[in-house]
Amino acid sequence: MTMANNKRKCYTCHRENNTYTCEGCSKRFCSTHIPEHQQRLNEELNHISHGYNEFKQTINEHKQNPQNHSLLEQIDQWEIDAIEIIHQKAKECRETVIEYLQTFINDIEMKFNDLNKQIQKLQKENDFNEINLNYLTNQLRKITEELNDPPNVSIDCSHSSFNEISLIKPKWDKWKQNAITVAGGNGRGQELNQLDRPDGIFIDKNQNILIADGENHRIVEWKRNAKEGQIIASGNEQGDEMDEFYFPIDVIVDQYNHSVIVADPGNSRIIQWLNQNQQILIDNIDCYGLAMDKHGFLYVSDYKKNEVRRWKMGEYNEGVIVAGGNGKGNRLNQLNSPTFIFVDEDQSVYVSDSNNHRVMKWRKDAKEGAIVAGGNDQGRNLNQLSNPQGIFVDDSSQIYVADWGNDRVMCWYEGREEEGEIVVGGNRSGNESNQFSGPSGLCFDDEGNLYVVDFNNHRIDINEFYKTLNDDPNDDPNDISTSTSTTTKKTKLSLASISCIESHRCGCYKGYCWAYIDEYQTPTTGWWCFTQQDGVRGKQKLWATCSNSSQCLWTMTCGDCYTYVGKRTGIKTDKLLC
Repeated sequence: MTMANNKRKCYTCHRENNTYTCEGCSKRFCSTHIPEHQQRLNEELNHISHGYNEFKQTINEHKQNPQNHSLLEQIDQWEIDAIEIIHQKAKECRETVIEYLQTFINDIEMKFNDLNKQIQKLQKENDFNEINLNYLTNQLRKITEELNDPPNVSIDCSHSSFNEISLIKPKWDKWKQNAITVAGGNGRGQELNQLDRPDGIFIDKNQNILIADGENHRIVEWKRNAKEGQIIASGNEQGDEMDEFYFPIDVIVDQYNHSVIVADPGNSRIIQWLNQNQQILIDNIDCYGLAMDKHGFLYVSDYKKNEVRRWKMGEYNEGVIVAGGNGKGNRLNQLNSPTFIFVDEDQSVYVSDSNNHRVMKWRKDAKEGAIVAGGNDQGRNLNQLSNPQGIFVDDSSQIYVADWGNDRVMCWYEGREEEGEIVVGGNRSGNESNQFSGPSGLCFDDEGNLYVVDFNNHRIDINEFYKTLNDDPNDDPNDISTSTSTTTKKTKLSLASISCIESHRCGCYKGYCWAYIDEYQTPTTGWWCFTQQDGVRGKQKLWATCSNSSQCLWTMTCGDCYTYVGKRTGIKTDKLLC
């Protein structure tokens, strides 16, 4: 405090007097009130000192009891949440395993029944030799090995996430090896029943197929069971106008607004078609594969920049690199001509790294990927790929890859096998029903059927999902008598894996075509048998009856032969594939 040279008002009493200036607050106080001001400052200092002492005590408490820190409470809560996630995942896996075991045992039983039929036939005809016996012995050994090698659940320790649980499934054929052509297949051309080097495809819930018809510069839609497609985008000559394409290579549908999104690499753009209105979403991009995750983010592979980027729909800036982006190469943080992509529920990105002959998985926010298929140089061995293209990953982390250069579709069990297995194809390049010539796009429908784009054959093939048919080895297909108990026959109808589909009313069972004849066509309601050669006039015997015709709208599958007729059209056969 300093004494003033003249009299001034005191800040406290407002009287003219000799005053002193406080250097801290620059206020002036008389001799009476300056001690009070100093006392107030002392009290504030004591209060601050008390706060410091309390904080020191808090520090000592934390040092003595670190387990009470709020961060540890967050970890405790994370532990509870993680355990619940594991419990839920384990429950789902148990349910999956139980369901899968049922299918597994049914398949083994089917194979056993087939062998049993063959044995009974040999015994009845008494005409066999060592070749027959060796064959039966080997087949019995094979199904015994399958039965002794059931699926199981394990903790996948190879992943960075410690609580991922995966299902190991046994290996056996799940798809019919002879495909059915569902689009194109009528030679190379631009007619509505033709395709010209198709590439990417998209399957909707009604099994309608959207096709990037590359050298026809159009997007076509083939309805289920259609004989020709419909042009839904472009269809003009190649060009760079808004309603034109230049070698479209992939197509997806935005489930939020049902718009069609197309990779148009010839014009270096991603373009959206919505009700015949076009909008360029991304330009100046050497695009190839497209994908969209459950949150509506759009993913695009760039085969020249060797990267995959993610965009938020409606915000088309530079995007975010989610795979590659470190130049062309074969290191784990690099790609070399990425083609098709797939994004799973966790936003992990699977990339067909074509010129590295491998499939890479990039977890969300990862700095490098992991090899999940191939990666052992280009080749035909089961641990190799050759310019992989289309890719799909199912809920069990099984990775399906269109192996372009080897004319086959492969499957890898992520983190489990160094070798993949051939799903379909692999019978050299060709145009037979069990062959491909450059498989590119790949997709599954909701029924598990596998669709493959056969690029150089200008067609889309479907390999139907294998459905179990449990035959009774003692049931003679020629012995179909009305004297047999209706209840028994209905049970066998159920065991034949007959599914209720309204528009299908007949099918193939045990080599015979069946049609349901309802009360509108005949007084006798039930299933009737017809020969494959004559689906209308070859009526034989009543097989089973139904009390309510509306509940008898069935379909049956048996090998590659089936028939169907429309609702309430009686026994007229519209289609027969044998």
